[in-house]
Amino acid sequence: MIEATLENGIGRITLNSPEVHNSLTCEAMNAVRTKLDEWANSNIRVLVLTGTGKSFCSGVSLGDLGTGDWSNNPLTALCDAVEDFHTPTICALNGGVYGGGAELAISCDFRVGVAGTKMFVPAIKIGVHYEAAGIARYIQKLGSQSARRIFLLAEKFDDVALIDIGFLDYLVAPEEFDQRVDELTDTINSAAPLAVQGMKRSILEISRGTLDTDEASQRTAKCFASEDHREGLEALSQKRNPLFKGS
Repeated sequence: MIEATLENGIGRITLNSPEVHNSLTCEAMNAVRTKLDEWANSNIRVLVLTGTGKSFCSGVSLGDLGTGDWSNNPLTALCDAVEDFHTPTICALNGGVYGGGAELAISCDFRVGVAGTKMFVPAIKIGVHYEAAGIARYIQKLGSQSARRIFLLAEKFDDVALIDIGFLDYLVAPEEFDQRVDELTDTINSAAPLAVQGMKRSILEISRGTLDTDEASQRTAKCFASEDHREGLEALSQKRNPLFKGS
């Protein structure tokens, strides 16, 4: 269903049901949220979401979509948890992404796609009014016109179009995929955690129009008073790489 590892500050959650293109059952969505809760107070500095097989994720399992009470949408809860996770998140799209899987991807801070990646949200094809919170997430990340194309036309986007609309940050050849993901994780993992995590929170709040300026000022002051700030200045003057501890 899912595989999860946390090693040297890098957390990885892999959707591992390639026989069904990593579709999201309610059980799988709850398992990812549980893992995020477990890692909330760990030494994690960056989170990677990826999949196995030819697809990243084919969306919510049709079996689950056709049954149960969706008034408390488990996909929305999962995407909120990913978007609000305290460390930067990277979606490593190993293949196509469809339906709710696309929302899971845009809940991440960065998206790396392998050449040939395609995206399609078929809500209008199955008579579904997509959750308003999810639509808002698309508008916030990609803009209202892209959201119209995604939801009102169920347009199918190829890899180049996904770059054009801002869904993908990076598009790489298959043989370069793992290296590019590792480069991003290493960049974040080696940076000052207080600064990175504080600025992620500020970016989220500013984009949502919910910034608490007093709390943002406290985050800034905390970084200036931190050991990591002193270490960064010393490393710069000594022309060496800093070793940040998150304190």
